[in-house]
Amino acid sequence: MDPKNSLGRGLLILLVLLSAVALGSGLTANAKELSNRLGVGYTDQFAESLPSLAVRYYPNASLGLSASLGVDTRKDNSRFGFMARVHRVIFTEANLNFYMGAGAGILSVETAGKNESGFELSGFFGAEFFLYGLDSLAFMFESGVGVTSISSEVRFRTLGDHPIRAGMAFYF
Repeated sequence: MDPKNSLGRGLLILLVLLSAVALGSGLTANAKELSNRLGVGYTDQFAESLPSLAVRYYPNASLGLSASLGVDTRKDNSRFGFMARVHRVIFTEANLNFYMGAGAGILSVETAGKNESGFELSGFFGAEFFLYGLDSLAFMFESGVGVTSISSEVRFRTLGDHPIRAGMAFYF
């Protein structure tokens, strides 16, 4: 059995289950108020796959700030990334906050002992959704455009991140 197909099937099953729970849960809740709340979680949104620790903070109801840090010290294939992002909540629904924003970060990738460094820029829109009864746990999905400039190339790309890649956060 191909491990990539197994992982893909597992992610699909997880997304179907999360969607079923979200659609089947009570829809009487209000949009989530995240003012002065700190979220801690993970994301994997760099051009190179690099799972990262992430923090999110909303100083008020419409503005959010986030940062992510990813490190992999694998011999001859190490990676490092840091990204800061700003989010603006543009629309709210029950258990769902829609936002748009921009991000900038640095990225360093070592391949076969050759180190390449550069930067990433992104513009995105997305949503943060909360399952009914789990008011502090958020799942995100995002889409947008990005540019990555590393020593050997400049790459323009479209973004489409599902909750496993866009990340999750627990808000205190």
